[in-house]
Amino acid sequence: MDVILISSGAVAAGRNVISPSKKTNIVAAKQIWAAIGQVNLMSTYQFLFGKYGIHSGQLLATKESFGDRRHYLNMKNCISAMIENRVLPIVNENDAISINELMFTDNDELSGLISSMMDCESLFILSCVDGIYNGVPGSEGAEIIREINTGSADAAKYISADRSGFGRGGMHTKYDTARKLASLGIDVYIANGNRDSIVTDIIKGKEVPFTHFRASENKKNSVKKWLSHSDTFARGAVYINNGAKQALLNDKVASLLLIGVIKIEGNFRRGDIIRILDQDGNNIGLGKSQYDSEKALQNIGEKESKPLIKYDYLIINDEIKNQVHI
Repeated sequence: MDVILISSGAVAAGRNVISPSKKTNIVAAKQIWAAIGQVNLMSTYQFLFGKYGIHSGQLLATKESFGDRRHYLNMKNCISAMIENRVLPIVNENDAISINELMFTDNDELSGLISSMMDCESLFILSCVDGIYNGVPGSEGAEIIREINTGSADAAKYISADRSGFGRGGMHTKYDTARKLASLGIDVYIANGNRDSIVTDIIKGKEVPFTHFRASENKKNSVKKWLSHSDTFARGAVYINNGAKQALLNDKVASLLLIGVIKIEGNFRRGDIIRILDQDGNNIGLGKSQYDSEKALQNIGEKESKPLIKYDYLIINDEIKNQVHI
């Protein structure tokens, strides 16, 4: 079994080491803490895993790393090479250089991106509670929801908006990440990381508490998985007419042609990710553009031009597709 560890804690690990001067603003202070803390964090991991003869290696990621297909594949190749050489990849956000607008919601989002990238079979999200409950955890009558199937949104009403002390996210991002990955064909388990041996106990089938998001049997290929997590990386948008919308929502294979485009927004380059919207502004999907925005504008509405987005680099919003019957 190959394992990838998604870690956090660099800022917390550096916070107790140094007190920045009063001239240092809070953003710069966090960057300093992250830079110092990352060294301490990895030293701790090396010490702990070294006891078992396990080599570990650090990989720092930013959100921008996932928006560019070339950078994305470089990161995937690096992690694959580490695993092939029996080195445990430890992935963390590069807090020292990340800026607020481009930071991950939390490490649940990062873990989802890495799991999707590496075609993982399972993701274990460790929280401070045993899973998702059908009420407030600890309250009378509240029970853990043991299994959630793809497409079911019933559990969403039970999710609390509370966040952990040091984290930026909460159970909402865990739930959203789990649902998205399960729809891509990856099993997700939310469990309590404070329980000893919780991951191995789940793998062994022991009677321990957790919530399992069952993987969809309709698995997507690696490109589609990349696009499924790329909404925040979109550099522009195209509006399409009803004919193009019907073609994309049909079960038949279809690319987006410029003849079906009625409006283009934003400045994007060839290879950038762009949103696809219908005439009313509803989100239809995402795709990798074969044109830059200037050339796309020049050829808008043309029948003979090559596709703006090829089918292999296009993903449709499942919620919209399920609402439309053609």
